[in-house]
Amino acid sequence: MKHSLKTGLSFGLTSAIITTLGLMVGIYSGTRSRLAVIGSILIIAIADAFSDSLGIHISEESENKHTSREIWESTFYTFISKFVFAVTFIVPVIIFKLQLAVIISVIWGLLLLAVFSLYLAKNERTAAWKVISEHIFVALVVIFITHSVGICVRRLFME
Repeated sequence: MKHSLKTGLSFGLTSAIITTLGLMVGIYSGTRSRLAVIGSILIIAIADAFSDSLGIHISEESENKHTSREIWESTFYTFISKFVFAVTFIVPVIIFKLQLAVIISVIWGLLLLAVFSLYLAKNERTAAWKVISEHIFVALVVIFITHSVGICVRRLFME
């Protein structure tokens, strides 16, 4: 796989999953509002995709070992993968009741992360269970913390 595609896809997919799930779970826990969850997913899909793609762009530039074309390709692939994967989390929210949609989204995100982690482990010839469990663990920590923050915000400001 081309460096720019690998960089953009791996960063964009991982960031989309972790950021979007964290935001979704936190917003859901804090508001229980379908509108707030859908709006936050769209906003994160746009704003964070631009932010992350610029971050990758600057990071690749700072390495001084990539062509301008490779840097822009990494930027583009990061934006597209971040945007597309983040937007996939809207589908369950539109189709199902909000609580079930959040559960389905968590399962979807963890499944995507596990499959990509398996791909990485095979590419690096490392133990798949180690890579998968490490990445899933981080995602679960983010989900737990954002759920807790959402509950705290709801209790402090809504009840």
